[in-house]
Amino acid sequence: MASLLFLAFAFFAVGQAGATRNGAQSAADAAALAAAREQRDTFDLTIDDLGDLLDGELIPALDGCGASRYYAGQNQADVVGCDPLSDGRWGSTVSVTSQKPVGDTILPGTETRFAEATATAIVVPRCSFDPAEDADSPSSGSLDCEGDVTDLDPALLPDMSDLFEVRLAED
Repeated sequence: MASLLFLAFAFFAVGQAGATRNGAQSAADAAALAAAREQRDTFDLTIDDLGDLLDGELIPALDGCGASRYYAGQNQADVVGCDPLSDGRWGSTVSVTSQKPVGDTILPGTETRFAEATATAIVVPRCSFDPAEDADSPSSGSLDCEGDVTDLDPALLPDMSDLFEVRLAED
């Protein structure tokens, strides 16, 4: 009977550790998405950068760590690392540690163990840009956004959220 009771407490401890780890992973995911979204939304888009940005030739080096800290905190975690990607992709990798330990269980040492997690979010284009062939054209070119082709007015550039989406990467 004592063995079964010990086994039940051990399973409870493992479950509690898993729940804490899942919470930390959710916090890391939210923080990484927020960092990449902040990078996307703070980029000052110009018509000259549009083609290179959509083709992936221009990778902005922007910091989105302020947003990552907020979202990690909202999910009971602290950011321990936040870095823009340096591998040719646009986005961020964020590492977090849970604010609360696994807790006091029958297994020794869990009361001081905190969950850690890392997530990477990337900014990817939704559109492609075809520059105008004639320099005297009133349009700078056309945007093809998921099959919807429109002529681009250089004075009215689309919002960055219309041109790029933010998603988690499987790193």
